[in-house]
Amino acid sequence: MSKDHILTLSCPDRRGIVHAVTGVLAQNDMTVLDLQQFSDPDLSKFFMRVHFGHADDTRHLDAPFQELAQDLKMDYEIVPKSHKPKVLIMVSKIGHCLNDLLYRQKSQQLQIDIPLIVSNHPEFESLAKSYGIAFHHLPVTKDSKAEQEGQILDLVKQHNVDLIVLARYMQVLSPKLCEAMSGKIINIHHSFLPSFKGAKPYHQAYDRGVKIIGASAHFVTADLDEGPIIEQRTARVDHSMSPKELVDEGSNLESQCLAAAVKWWSERRVFLNGHRTVVF
Repeated sequence: MSKDHILTLSCPDRRGIVHAVTGVLAQNDMTVLDLQQFSDPDLSKFFMRVHFGHADDTRHLDAPFQELAQDLKMDYEIVPKSHKPKVLIMVSKIGHCLNDLLYRQKSQQLQIDIPLIVSNHPEFESLAKSYGIAFHHLPVTKDSKAEQEGQILDLVKQHNVDLIVLARYMQVLSPKLCEAMSGKIINIHHSFLPSFKGAKPYHQAYDRGVKIIGASAHFVTADLDEGPIIEQRTARVDHSMSPKELVDEGSNLESQCLAAAVKWWSERRVFLNGHRTVVF
């Protein structure tokens, strides 16, 4: 696996893309181990993910792929399959998603590095320390928001962070931060659809007698909770369940949904496609 690589690409759709890409790999003695593709008929855009091997490095592929990229107007990237992206986790006072991500990373279910955790509250400093992860308590008020987000961006640069995960971080990010990390922030929303916003969403759902609850993991944009959706999970509920039971079931869904989104992103399976995503 250390000699395997992942190629991801997107470009305007046309005939012969798969043939051209796999042809370059074949001509350079590479073996295609897995290939997934999608052509969006609405936007006439093509997406592809290729798992190929076996090479100690891929520098000899630079020239042919740069030439192909120019011809196809293609954006592409090649990374080792063993590469672990660096993920900054942000959290407030609700810790189930944070705890789940830390356990999955520790048990190697998630192939990511977590160099630091940022929170606007101090509650989870001991949890971070138990995993040997740096914890940064950055309180925020309306007047200090710009300064606090500047500190976050400084930490992103300092630690070469690839992705920010909002694990129930209960602050609205500014358009400036959303733009600076566009396509690199994933949030978990405590609803299958954003029907119950604000405080105590599961209590609102209970009062309305819902039959399905769920969670949505999505990319963050300046439009609150409206970013492209990566994954959604649901569970059936009924009249016999209390608000606490809904909260417990919802917490499980949120943890599972966010972990799946982070896993797929880390494996380079998630592509932005306008207001939607392509997930292989």
